[in-house]
Amino acid sequence: MLNEKKNDDVVYSFKCPSCQKGTIDIIKNIYDLPDGDKMLILKFECNICNFHKNDIIPLTTNMEPGTMTLQVTNEKDLKSKIYRAPTGKLAIPELDLIVEPGPRADFYYTNVEGILFRFEGAVLIYKKNLEKNDPEITEIEELLENLKKAMEGSFKFTLKITDPQGGSYIIPQDNSKYNFRKIEENKLE
Repeated sequence: MLNEKKNDDVVYSFKCPSCQKGTIDIIKNIYDLPDGDKMLILKFECNICNFHKNDIIPLTTNMEPGTMTLQVTNEKDLKSKIYRAPTGKLAIPELDLIVEPGPRADFYYTNVEGILFRFEGAVLIYKKNLEKNDPEITEIEELLENLKKAMEGSFKFTLKITDPQGGSYIIPQDNSKYNFRKIEENKLE
């Protein structure tokens, strides 16, 4: 149900699926980024239980299915923009880190450094749940050290996104370090 329109925001409302008491407002806004990209921002928020979710959908992206790779070799490369659609698999093979696509996967728009921070947070949570004498802790600490070096631009790695639906993209700081390979129908990695 459309409630109102103020400025460029369009607001829709429905009963909250989380608490069943409140009203979820969905606020839709098209945002112009400084580099000329346009993003659709959807904000979901309950007025009672504070349930909230945000989705960011690029409006100016290439929707071609494919595999994108970016060679990250220095600090400047960490500023390359990353948009991962829920259908995109993101991987850093040198660190054995993967984000799988799925029905509950989020859209996210960040840069390479932001991806590394997300991985670091997930690894720290995993480490916290291990027993103090778990033999895996040494391996986890090595991974965290390599993530730290990667965030400083001193650990070379490849960031790879495979998106069979299209919609994910990388905007590199240095085009010579970027590669796109189209996925042909019925041929997934």
